[in-house]
Amino acid sequence: MTRAWRRLRAGLLLCLCLPALALAQPADTSPPPPANPPALTAEPLALAGPGLPAVTVVESADGGETYTLTLQLLIALTLLTMLPAVVLLTTAFTRIIVVLGLLRHALGTGQTPSNQVLLGLALMLAAFVMRPVLDQIHSEAWQPYSEGRMSAGDAVQTALVPLRGFMLAQTRESSLQSLAEIAGDGPYAGPEAVPLTVLVPAFVLSELTTAFQIGFMLFIPFVVIDLVVASVLMSMGMMMLSPMLVSLPMKIMLFVLVDGWALLVGSLAESFR
Repeated sequence: MTRAWRRLRAGLLLCLCLPALALAQPADTSPPPPANPPALTAEPLALAGPGLPAVTVVESADGGETYTLTLQLLIALTLLTMLPAVVLLTTAFTRIIVVLGLLRHALGTGQTPSNQVLLGLALMLAAFVMRPVLDQIHSEAWQPYSEGRMSAGDAVQTALVPLRGFMLAQTRESSLQSLAEIAGDGPYAGPEAVPLTVLVPAFVLSELTTAFQIGFMLFIPFVVIDLVVASVLMSMGMMMLSPMLVSLPMKIMLFVLVDGWALLVGSLAESFR
């Protein structure tokens, strides 16, 4: 017991002496740094001289304008923030997502499939439908621009041509005429004379009208099943039993037996031709 106590006391003394030993080390005798450090040479500073164009617009020989890379990146990042609105308003996405939402309500499955599944399916179907337009934009606008054979403004105008053609093909004449009257524009000389401020909302209205027509056709068989089930339950005196509990599995079974998903996707793709 005495030997253990001595070892413990020696360890405590050693711990107390370590800070003192550290303070007792000789101080650093190296000369202090000079008060006025030598000035840097002017050679590295020459790199920061003028000659780095940040935001510059250069007029070309044919009267066009060429933007610097910094300004092009700024425009590209600004357009990326508008990409969801462009996808929603100028492609087949609107019609597809509305039809899928109406189908879910007709089945009465609540939140199944989930919104994420419907959005992903609608986005992939929209890319499938828009594939010819995207291929044309890639070959006629993006490739010449990436190879330096076309300016950014000309590439945008070239890319709008197939997109405008797709929207005009799916836009109802009544919707286009109504929007033109609201905007106060007169009759247009041709399809290429229709401004995007009139064409885009007319296209969206036409897509909503078509989507609701397809949704009405989807509702009819499921409403018939609901009516038949409700009538059978009432005739059997089972008024306390909800018809939805009986009609829901029957609607799901009918939809699966007729391969409803394949029929719906095929019908949606054919509706854009």
